[in-house]
Amino acid sequence: MLAYTGSGPYCYTHSLRMVIGPDAPSPAVIETLTGSPFGAQLVAGVLPFFDPYGWDPEIGLDTAIDLLGWTCEHSAGGTADAALARLRAACARGPVLVGPVDMGLLLYRPGTPAPGEGDHYAVVLAFDGATVLLHDPHGHPYATLPAGAFADAWRADSVDYTDAPFVMRAAFARTRAVDPAAALRRSLPGAARWLAGRDDRPAPRATLGGAPALEALAAQVERGLDARVRDLLAAFGVRLGARRLGDAAHCLSLLGLERSAAEAAEQSRALGALQHPLVTGDDEALASGLRRAAPGYGRLRRALEAELELPA
Repeated sequence: MLAYTGSGPYCYTHSLRMVIGPDAPSPAVIETLTGSPFGAQLVAGVLPFFDPYGWDPEIGLDTAIDLLGWTCEHSAGGTADAALARLRAACARGPVLVGPVDMGLLLYRPGTPAPGEGDHYAVVLAFDGATVLLHDPHGHPYATLPAGAFADAWRADSVDYTDAPFVMRAAFARTRAVDPAAALRRSLPGAARWLAGRDDRPAPRATLGGAPALEALAAQVERGLDARVRDLLAAFGVRLGARRLGDAAHCLSLLGLERSAAEAAEQSRALGALQHPLVTGDDEALASGLRRAAPGYGRLRRALEAELELPA
């Protein structure tokens, strides 16, 4: 298995690596620790994401931070002025992981403003009260924004998985030394639970997970896929899902879990193969590919449970 390396929408993963610094493990390890590779969901029966039912980046970040032996100060809410004051104070002590933000309101990006373009994470390096200096992992080191414009993006009005605006994580501190392999192994029972379909996470009505999500998406394709959904999958969803699973396969192989690694690699390949029919409009092939991929999450779960000797 040849592991993928290259660009991709790994914003919170790269942001976390930046704030942890030289001791941070690889992006593949961090992404796998978040739990994101281990499932798929069709939110409200409409929007497809290749991450588990009930999962979101906030859950994933908190999980990875803890597994790696780090802590941070998490804060959110308040007015824009209060949030900017909080950010300025935090920046005086070190870099700050901010997000979710509205990617379409980061005005240094070409094509903006475009509110609601997507959720995003970045690292604020400094704030002098007038200008925010940040590393945006989507290809913009040392980007700057006026404070008001940054606050508009940081409010994240279009992001529905947070209850409060102006979310940030600051004052990162290492509490214990953790080997990345040990963190990965510790995360895997949780990965199996995500694959099995957790029922303790809130989700919008009609949301589906795992194989039923992909089967329902295939039926959407056959009826005529909404243009917004097609764009989401083509620009973001498929390549992210395929990379996540490929990185999980690499991590599982490092742990010697070869059956699980093989299943994750096969599922990564199945998702990656969706990109061409999706973009070219070959909806018959796209629906067929989704149905072929649907059972893959169950096979990965069973392989993990067997190799970890977890109860089925």
